[in-house]
Amino acid sequence: QNQKTREQIERLLQDGKHKELRERLCCRLSFGTAGLRSAMGAGFCYINDLTVIQSTQGIYKYLERNFSDFKQRGFVVGYDTRGQVTSNCSSKKLAKLTAAVLLAKDVLVYFFSTYVPTPFVPYAVQQLGAVAGVMITASHNRKEDNGYKVYWENGAQITSPHDKEIIKCIEECVEPWDGSWNENLVDTSPLRQDPLKKICDSYMEDLTKICYHRELNLQSSLKFVHTSFHGVGHDYVQLAFKAFGFQPPIPVPEQKDPDPDFSTVKCPNPEEGESVLELSLRLAEKEGARVVVATDPDADRLAVAEQENGCWKVFTGNELAALFGWWMFSCWKENCSQDADVRNVYMLATTVSSKILRAIALKEGFHFEETLPGFKWIGSRVKNLLDNGKEVLFAFEESIGFMCGTSVLDKDGVSAAVVIAEMATYLQGQGLTLAQKLVDIYEMYGHHISKTSYFLCYDPPTIKRIFERLRNFGGPQSYPESCGVYNILHVRDITTGYDSSQPSKKSVLPVSKSSQMITFTFQNGCVATLRTSGTEPKIKYYAEMCALPGHSDRSVLEEELQKLIEALIENFLEPAKNDLTWRSA
Repeated sequence: QNQKTREQIERLLQDGKHKELRERLCCRLSFGTAGLRSAMGAGFCYINDLTVIQSTQGIYKYLERNFSDFKQRGFVVGYDTRGQVTSNCSSKKLAKLTAAVLLAKDVLVYFFSTYVPTPFVPYAVQQLGAVAGVMITASHNRKEDNGYKVYWENGAQITSPHDKEIIKCIEECVEPWDGSWNENLVDTSPLRQDPLKKICDSYMEDLTKICYHRELNLQSSLKFVHTSFHGVGHDYVQLAFKAFGFQPPIPVPEQKDPDPDFSTVKCPNPEEGESVLELSLRLAEKEGARVVVATDPDADRLAVAEQENGCWKVFTGNELAALFGWWMFSCWKENCSQDADVRNVYMLATTVSSKILRAIALKEGFHFEETLPGFKWIGSRVKNLLDNGKEVLFAFEESIGFMCGTSVLDKDGVSAAVVIAEMATYLQGQGLTLAQKLVDIYEMYGHHISKTSYFLCYDPPTIKRIFERLRNFGGPQSYPESCGVYNILHVRDITTGYDSSQPSKKSVLPVSKSSQMITFTFQNGCVATLRTSGTEPKIKYYAEMCALPGHSDRSVLEEELQKLIEALIENFLEPAKNDLTWRSA
């Protein structure tokens, strides 16, 4: 019933573009590391009115089977500020259709009256006792994309087998039901409730559980600049700073209000570093602010930059995790009860992230665990640990996703921004910058030097061929034993479940057949992973050199890592032969 997307298909038909029609209509969306994500537009593998209705009908069917009290407990719906005129598609409209499907079936729906950060949806699911929730967002993806992120009753993103079962249910009911198209139901149905005030107030109150130096914050002279990247973050980060006793951060005027075209940045991903932080760094210089915090468009990720001696340092996700890990453990140690047991304390990271938390855990006596890439795995595991009486302080993924505390079982840029502000304020009182403290942490726990980047590849058969070559390198079913001059000690292949380091040769982490991921452990102590992105057409590489405390000349480690990465790219990815585009090109 969407005239614009209907016209897109009709035009392709008239122009005889059968190949594109086949691509758009002959495959369905599937759940990746962040739910359903694709370009907005016509077709069953795109995000549009119809595919969102179909997905919600499938979810309704699945939840009805699993929860006898589904209609009473309800369902949460949130959305960001994305939109596309050419397909008459916006996050708010897709959220209204999501709600309509459920309201028409007499389900109580908690529908936010305005855009919210992604973390508000999992938080609301837990606070309101709902059975599930959906956030309409494509996070930091390009402006053409949108997505549909599903959270289970435990407040974590859905994992297997729920995702597979929901896909089956979607395929069982692709015809829209009566009422499914009625987006006005959110304005007229008595079953629709607006949770905005309750959830926002409760979230800000819960945030103070991880505020340890309110007195310092109230007196702080340190200035902060915040950019929300044309997304949802501005109002909520302002409130979070207020909750911690800070003066509000200075917003970047050109980027503080929602703009679905992200008109001042090349791409709306703060992970890209200085090139996309240009406006905020210039404003900070003008205002005399030493620290910049940047939330991505749906405010679940955080980038941080700090000025020292006239130069800006943009921290990597792994460096920020070292700071957060040190900070959250130090604050726990200072504030825990006398009988608290450090062996009951946990921190988590995804397997492609830095091992710095492992090093801190080994020295301090708490537990460190790894999960598969994607916060959906972290959220589920954290819930499991909490249910078993454990205390989880912090979890992260290297792509600037951080979870401080356990009020939200997903990455949260709003809470991370204000925790960094408190950390910087505390360190200023000690005469230290964030960068100086980072050096201290690495000297205490051992240098961890990592590099992460990616190549773009729009041809799925090429990606498959690259990984299959690695699985049959010297012959059938034999992995490489070296990469250039670097000897390989162990290989772990998450796609097939193989791990040469295990006596059984089976991976301890769950198998993930839907994505490609191989990790190589080298004799020189480097760990490198090649994997496909769950949300974009990328082959990513991650490499890290880990040194023991006191055993490291940083420049030697950096040089060794750089040479190994070059060998990895040349021997395993072969960009020229495979027509791959490097990220900076």
